[in-house]
Amino acid sequence: MREAREAGLDVVALTDHDTTAGWTAAAEALSPGQTLVRGLELSCTRSGISLHVLGYLFDPAEPEFAAARRMLRESRLHRAERMVDLMAADGHPVTWQQVQDLAGGTVGRPHIAQALMAHGLVGSVTEAFTEEWIGSRGRYWVAKAELDVVDGVRLIVGAGGVAVFAHPAASKRGRVVGDDVIALMAAAGLAGLEVDHVDHAESEKAHLRELAADLGLLTTGSSDFHGENKTVRLGTHLTDEAAYEQIVSQATGLDVLAA
Repeated sequence: MREAREAGLDVVALTDHDTTAGWTAAAEALSPGQTLVRGLELSCTRSGISLHVLGYLFDPAEPEFAAARRMLRESRLHRAERMVDLMAADGHPVTWQQVQDLAGGTVGRPHIAQALMAHGLVGSVTEAFTEEWIGSRGRYWVAKAELDVVDGVRLIVGAGGVAVFAHPAASKRGRVVGDDVIALMAAAGLAGLEVDHVDHAESEKAHLRELAADLGLLTTGSSDFHGENKTVRLGTHLTDEAAYEQIVSQATGLDVLAA
């Protein structure tokens, strides 16, 4: 929240992967004039393709969605520990305790990448996310539990939240789903597409805007800030004020928090 203030942002969303654990600390760190949109980034899949859906302003106590998030977090933890075990079996010095200490909470692949960097095995987080290490289907990659993307949208909406498809055309990350899947998501209650994103080419942004118009979806921007694990900075891509107001008006689970 401090970095968001320094970047000149008056509204910022916190959307950690599959968890709401950071909400309280973020709320407590609000500065006068700042507004917090509480959310998360939900791990989903379709036809073997890993997808992410942003859920904004949902009720965290809604039981069905709460159970799904718990399942995803437990799977993420077991997956990370298994990756470390595979590395240890090959003689690499990364330990599970070290990874947990680096995480200080929910463990994910970026924390394993940080441990690899600490031992000089890779030079950056990006280098760790390759086939040689923990990139998708890489040497030490382990699959995690994921929800079907249509079910993920329904869970967010069922908890009073607003669902936005994160970086839907980021082909540089790997395979992406077609417009037919996005149409199915829209029929399930998807509210918008994250268009302005560092991993989208201009042609991909243009296509997404046309698709959103055809399906009656709003469009957003996102820096997709991951602290020191990515080079992109807060405020790199912004969301139009009208789209933000649409998200707030559609949500029935939570209100935004203003300092």
